[in-house]
Amino acid sequence: MRRTSTIVVLTLLAIAAVAHAARAQNGHGIDLGYRDTTCSPCRDFFQYANGAWLDHTPIPAAYSRYGVDREIEDRGTEALRKLLDEAAADVRAPKGSNRWKLGTFYGTCMDSDRAEREGWKPLAPVLGEIDAIKTRAQLATTIAHLHSVGVRAGFGFGSEQDFKNSAQVIAGAHQGGLGLPDRDYYTKTDSASAAMRKSYAEHVARTFELTGVPEAAAQQNARKILAIETALAESSMTRVQRRDPHAVYHRMPVARLRTLSPNFDWTRYLATSGLSTVTSLNVAQPVFFKQLSREMAAIPLADWKVYLKWHVLRNASPVLSTPFINEDFRFSQKLTGAQALLPRWKRCLDATDNALGEVLGQEYVKLYFSPEAKKQAREMVKNLEDALRARFGTLAWMSDSTRRAAVIKLAAFNDKIGYPDRWRDYSALTLERGSYVTNLDNAAKFEWRRDLHKIGRPVDRTEWGMTPPTVNAYYDPSMNEIVFPAGILQPPYYDPTADDAFNYGSMGAVIGHEMTHGFDDEGRQFDGKGNLNDWWTAGDAEHYTAQAQRVVNQFNQFVAIDTIHVNGKLTLGENIADLGGLIVAWDAWKKAAAAHPQAPRIDGYTPEQRFFMGYAQSWRDKRRPERMRVAAITDPHAPEKWRVNGPVANMPEFAAAFGCKQGDPMVQPDSLRAVIW
Repeated sequence: MRRTSTIVVLTLLAIAAVAHAARAQNGHGIDLGYRDTTCSPCRDFFQYANGAWLDHTPIPAAYSRYGVDREIEDRGTEALRKLLDEAAADVRAPKGSNRWKLGTFYGTCMDSDRAEREGWKPLAPVLGEIDAIKTRAQLATTIAHLHSVGVRAGFGFGSEQDFKNSAQVIAGAHQGGLGLPDRDYYTKTDSASAAMRKSYAEHVARTFELTGVPEAAAQQNARKILAIETALAESSMTRVQRRDPHAVYHRMPVARLRTLSPNFDWTRYLATSGLSTVTSLNVAQPVFFKQLSREMAAIPLADWKVYLKWHVLRNASPVLSTPFINEDFRFSQKLTGAQALLPRWKRCLDATDNALGEVLGQEYVKLYFSPEAKKQAREMVKNLEDALRARFGTLAWMSDSTRRAAVIKLAAFNDKIGYPDRWRDYSALTLERGSYVTNLDNAAKFEWRRDLHKIGRPVDRTEWGMTPPTVNAYYDPSMNEIVFPAGILQPPYYDPTADDAFNYGSMGAVIGHEMTHGFDDEGRQFDGKGNLNDWWTAGDAEHYTAQAQRVVNQFNQFVAIDTIHVNGKLTLGENIADLGGLIVAWDAWKKAAAAHPQAPRIDGYTPEQRFFMGYAQSWRDKRRPERMRVAAITDPHAPEKWRVNGPVANMPEFAAAFGCKQGDPMVQPDSLRAVIW
């Protein structure tokens, strides 16, 4: 997954005009004012293309990062805000209708007066349930209840496709239960990690104090919680380890899970979740669940109750009264660097998208994405798929058997563009014009039931994993599908006033990115039906692995921030997809240029240069240092600078376009250059 696009919204001329007016003075896609012409493109292409923008564009106080994605999101949210304000004020909307649900959910979220009056009282029932736990067996019942309302305490659970039978949905249990972003925050011994754990414990204690717990007891609670979470973290797999699909696939009978993790009452958990008939499931991290069982027996029951209370408070704090919101935000600042809270309406709009995404999405596409735009976008995706298919035929290292299988897999791609063909049914979602916390719980329960209902049933290949307003895209290896929501299918990624070179560099590269995820180091392990299946010859796999290691080595040298380097293994899949997507986009553009010759120069740039400028300017983005440090540990994407400079340095076409020579930073030596696609 990445921020990417299939952005062919040729019919959205009004939107394009607005975006165009907000862009450059030249009106040809590339914004000349963004450049740093004191920097040679052969030295640092990202800086050359975006340096002035980086210097003169502030990050808004409420944001931890700012760039192209946020520009699009901000434009879309203004229109959706008006729609939701109107829905919330509409007293004539039939109760239970989609419009009524939008207005009710958003309206109760916006009711700050009620939130201030209620404080943490809406949590009293669930906190009372935790207080009532008398036995360890009851822990399983309560954890199941918490999972149903979105509190992911202890571990993660839900439905998933069977990696080795992609037509079937099974249950899956995964590591989890942490309050900090990653296991590494608990296991690293450097001073920064120790300081973050100290800040976290102080935050936990202050939150308990807001509920009336005395200071000393609150601090003791924090120590207990940190001890439990540290034990869970120490038995958790790293993010790099989890990138291997074989390492997280362990389908087993429920009886074996009971043996593996005997001190947690799985029978009671499954029964409470309505899954008594489930006989097998995927236990993604068996070592974690062994440790969870040990901790269930070793840690006092009273400590587990404190831990569960914390995760209820942690989950709810952002939507309670001002003291809770402020405390939650103060700690989040250490991770994001944001200087101000998002306005309440933006927080409520995001929550509405999360709870009622395909209802809100229907309204969004009316504003931003016509059926004609969807048709044109699908045609553009097919053009890029043709280019990738042709690229397979040019690869001397790929054997005939692997090539045939790759073509079959590509032909089996399910392309999802803009919005679902069949909208989700929200009729079972119950809302009320009262407490927002209650509506949040009801929305979480609706989604929990919907998710668990899929277990044991055939896979619904029409389902979407993102809502239409989302400015993002993804490839799903088990579904073997590429998905481009309407939110990403608009300017400035695609500029109808610009030439093909710019649009293929910007738009084509991101289409190609998602396509080549099907053949990155993870995606290539799944066949055309989405099953985990080794369809490569040993020789082909050896060549691919050797070239992928060159990508790892290249990105390991890049600095993310300060002394922290990019993790080449963690970011490998995205880096391969960036390189492959840009190469495929180049091929597709060259084919288009042969049929429709380009102007020799526009704004002083050749078509070849404009292709790469389109790519680089589509990645303009800046982040706060705190956000960058978290990303270096948790994000499978490299920083935007390296997502530009890394791929282009591996492309002789870039060097030729800008006259770069061996020895220039933007030219990988032949002995180090990655040649995959």
